[in-house]
Amino acid sequence: MKILDWYILKKFFSTFIFTILVITVIAVVIDTSEKADDFVKSGLNSKEIIMHYYIGFVPYIIAMIFPLMTFIAVIYFTSKMASRTEFVAIMTGGVRYNRMLRPYLIGSIFLSLIFWVASQSLIPKANVIRTDFQTVYVDRNSNYNPDPTRGNNYYLRVDSDTYVGMRYYDTASKMAGAFFLQKIRGNKEYYNLRADRIRWDTAKKNWKLNDAVAREIDGLRESVRKISDTNLNLNVSPKEMRRDDYLKDKLTTAELKKFLRMEELRGSEGLNIYKVEMYHRDATPFSVIIMTMIGAIVASQKVRGGSGLHLAIGIVTASIFVIMDKFAVTFSTKGNLSPMLAAWFPNIIFSVVALWIYKRTQK
Repeated sequence: MKILDWYILKKFFSTFIFTILVITVIAVVIDTSEKADDFVKSGLNSKEIIMHYYIGFVPYIIAMIFPLMTFIAVIYFTSKMASRTEFVAIMTGGVRYNRMLRPYLIGSIFLSLIFWVASQSLIPKANVIRTDFQTVYVDRNSNYNPDPTRGNNYYLRVDSDTYVGMRYYDTASKMAGAFFLQKIRGNKEYYNLRADRIRWDTAKKNWKLNDAVAREIDGLRESVRKISDTNLNLNVSPKEMRRDDYLKDKLTTAELKKFLRMEELRGSEGLNIYKVEMYHRDATPFSVIIMTMIGAIVASQKVRGGSGLHLAIGIVTASIFVIMDKFAVTFSTKGNLSPMLAAWFPNIIFSVVALWIYKRTQK
């Protein structure tokens, strides 16, 4: 590490911290003004609102804007250096262009690693605080309800050959009606269990059936028996039956992977949104490196428009990145696009753009 490296890194980190703090403060002010009525209705004081909401909201906002603010910060301080012909002096002194880009790469890798570690567990834990407050004090005052009565019919795959279903499941009473269980081997059903009612047994931590009828099928032979009450372990708990649109944001990466394995075993549909989130947690930190290098290459060139032109280019580029990411996620969750490709698609495109800009840049 030379004096040049420390000089650029100092400007990099100081500008980034200033940028992220300013945007975060603006976001908090805007959010406070929008939720002022909800805060008043909650009956909580300022300290309680900070501890039960904003302590989770701030990491959420920082995670959302982290790559783009890194890009804007690089564009800003690099453009200032270019306008003062600092890069001309650096390269006239015998520093090669690739060598000049080294501190940008080091700084971006350092920030991306911090962001990656935070994305795996710290940010999801902060989202638990934010979304719990959102659900209790904000969503109840709006038309949004993360746990509506719609869609209260469940069809699950419990293990490799066992399928269950229940109708009219009530999350409050943890009870459902019209329960059935089927065991299938080789495309043939060999066991069937039906019950008029099923409810969660809090003492035994499993499900209790009332007025059940069991059928055992062996070829052409079939036996039927009635069971007044029985308990079953269905490998699913009431909290997993509760529909939560914030779930993907609250699960750590380890929990998200476990959740996906279990839901795939159960044959659940609509899992692409969770898979995109899982892959995003690796792809988004990597985008910090790509956006940093694009910003450094573009802004290091002195142009007539100066910092204003560079910032305009940066804002347009950031907007294109966000739009491309949203389109990819939509095509994955609503269409057939691979979740991994959806998460990495903007990075792939902008990596090509970065390489093209680098090739065309005067060195």
